[in-house]
Amino acid sequence: MSTRGGYNIDDQYATYFVTFTIVGWVDIFSRLECRDIIIDSLKYCSEQKGLSVHAYVIMTNHIHLLVTAQEDSNGLSAIIRDFKTHTAKQLIQWITESKNESRREWMDILFKHHGKNNLRNKTYQIWIQDNHPMHCIHPKFTNQKINYIHNNPVKAGIVRNAQDYYYSSAGNYAGEADVLLNVDMIDF
Repeated sequence: MSTRGGYNIDDQYATYFVTFTIVGWVDIFSRLECRDIIIDSLKYCSEQKGLSVHAYVIMTNHIHLLVTAQEDSNGLSAIIRDFKTHTAKQLIQWITESKNESRREWMDILFKHHGKNNLRNKTYQIWIQDNHPMHCIHPKFTNQKINYIHNNPVKAGIVRNAQDYYYSSAGNYAGEADVLLNVDMIDF
């Protein structure tokens, strides 16, 4: 936590636990196509923008990440900004163009409502702006956050074992070969 008050990314190249939440807690990630937008964007940020993803989970309405920006990048705040901007556009495009989304009109109204009440947006708002970044300085705290990330689907009653949830790095840490996203695992 910053001395300025609130949660901030004070060291752009340190490891942070962050949470990205959909406005109104809309369960947009119950749709496979929306989860895949996130995976593709994380891959792009890892390959092109210098993001190291150490752990992740995509739940129905939020994402938890343990991430670090590489020294040759523009820093973690810039990567997060670009990631959230890009994924918001992709998710809105999917919602407005998808013939399979039965909640399309409702989501359009909700995301427009949140957008018009936020001066930083033109029309839509998908993400809550606060990422609640927590600096992972100590190994014990970092390990606690990795376990929290991986056990989120277990606590939600989605799976019995963390590594069984496909949209998570728990499989990476369990040594499974069939994973969606390669992560930079942290060894303790």
